[in-house]
Amino acid sequence: MKNRSLQTLALALITVVGFTACTGLGKLVKNANKITYKVTPNPMEMHGDSIQVTITGTYPAKIFPKKATVTTIPVIKYNGGEKALKPVVLIGEKVTGVQGQKIANKTGGNFSYTSDKVAYIPEMKVATLEVRVGGQVKSKKKDLPAKKVADGTIITPLLVKSDDKAIVGKDEFKKVVPHSETANIFFIVNQSQVRGTELNSAEMKSFKQYVAAAAVNPNIAFKNMNVSAYASPDGELSLNTDLAENRAKEATKAMEAMFKDKKTKVDAAQKDEFYNKVTTAEDWDGFKKAMEASSIADKDLILRVLTMYPDGETREKEIKNLSKTYTVVADKILPQLRRAVLTLNVEVKSRTDEQISKLAASTPDSLSVEEILYAATLTQDINAKLDIYKKAEAKYGSDWRTSNNVGMILLIQNKLNDAEAEFKKADGLSANNPVIKNNLGIVARWKGDRKAAMDLYKSAISAGPEVSYNMGIVEIQNGNYPSAVANFGGDNSFNAALAKLLNGNSEGAMSTIDNAADKDAALSFYLKAIAGARQSKADVLTNNLKVAIQKDASFKQMAKEDAEFIKFRDNADFKALTN
Repeated sequence: MKNRSLQTLALALITVVGFTACTGLGKLVKNANKITYKVTPNPMEMHGDSIQVTITGTYPAKIFPKKATVTTIPVIKYNGGEKALKPVVLIGEKVTGVQGQKIANKTGGNFSYTSDKVAYIPEMKVATLEVRVGGQVKSKKKDLPAKKVADGTIITPLLVKSDDKAIVGKDEFKKVVPHSETANIFFIVNQSQVRGTELNSAEMKSFKQYVAAAAVNPNIAFKNMNVSAYASPDGELSLNTDLAENRAKEATKAMEAMFKDKKTKVDAAQKDEFYNKVTTAEDWDGFKKAMEASSIADKDLILRVLTMYPDGETREKEIKNLSKTYTVVADKILPQLRRAVLTLNVEVKSRTDEQISKLAASTPDSLSVEEILYAATLTQDINAKLDIYKKAEAKYGSDWRTSNNVGMILLIQNKLNDAEAEFKKADGLSANNPVIKNNLGIVARWKGDRKAAMDLYKSAISAGPEVSYNMGIVEIQNGNYPSAVANFGGDNSFNAALAKLLNGNSEGAMSTIDNAADKDAALSFYLKAIAGARQSKADVLTNNLKVAIQKDASFKQMAKEDAEFIKFRDNADFKALTN
């Protein structure tokens, strides 16, 4: 009985082996080491928060079973877990009813496969990619030995710095403010004498008072005076030309006397340069404006008729005739055109930086909004800036710049929710303001919503180059490296260098980082070490990595695990730096 059982078992084993041999699966397993795989990229790379690989495989002749369905599953293995990618199905030349890439037995064949994008998780930094292959003919199955086809994951895009550029609501403070004071002297028809009544008019008294006060104010500097003299358009051109010139001369003499009497800062040596005399023989433009502003019922018709006359002489006659018909023209319109307009131009010095800083600390309510916003620029202390902007917001809360600037400092202090509240307050005061949209874009990106950030940046592009820089950061994170390079433009910064490196321009990255403000930072040297590795320059790699580690010891372990340096892990200098 025992011998009969052994014979039955042996027969069964022979039958199975024979069937497997018949199916060709045994030969496939035996020759599994002859199947070749190429992974691109290798090491794997993270772009736009995900990993994607392309695998090409080659089966040599005479090993792929004609009736077999072979399923290949790439698997990313990492510490603590693994992630299977979508499978690729290969079929023998006699398989029907199954979708897959066909491999001939006689000649062998190739297959190509691109995986779906797989979300990157930090554990995948140190990972391998292996293929697991299983063959099947009818109900019979056979697994091939698992095979590692790629090692490590490059995560260099994660080096991007979150140095997004917020934009301040700029003050309009000026250290010197131009100012003008104006007065009029009116003349009798066809005369140029300056009457005493004109020099004692309410307008002129106010003008004199300003001149007297300005003369003793050390913060006011007289620049010049424009004397613009006119004649009304109802006189003859030749007469009006002389009349306007004489009125300019007489008005200037009156001003010279007044300045001398007030002991102002204009001395005799300056007066020729100080006074700018301009004359208008026929003040047709002034006449039109006065008529338009009048209550004369037929003013529009009158102006249309007068405009029809091409020459001044005819127009003069018509205006004279008009003044006989419409006494208001003779009594109100024409007299106000016989004048000299006096415009005193001065420069007013603002408070000094020291004065503004003291007032911002002691009595901020005494400062204008421009002064208090300017005061914040006079200190480098972030907390002091925040205090000043909050005081500005308390007094000038309707000015969007105050809330925007409070938010900007809170953003620097990494108080994201508080900063967002301030930016939204500013947005409510100034809708569609590109400066505020840029700052809200930073908030959105920091909260992980890159799409919202990019939409906000696109609406803020007119705010300045800061917006393009911020868009460059988003494009690095999205894996759109050409766009990132374009957005950074000629900027010399770490992120601009990183974008060039990721876009395949290692030399450009080196040049950019060498001209960056943070070129001496440990991270900058680490980036140059990566550039050296990508150029297969071991000395560039190790020289820069050495400096990076000297400046920050954490880069030692980082480099040891970094897949950028996989092919240099056996390099003696690299091993010395990382062990």
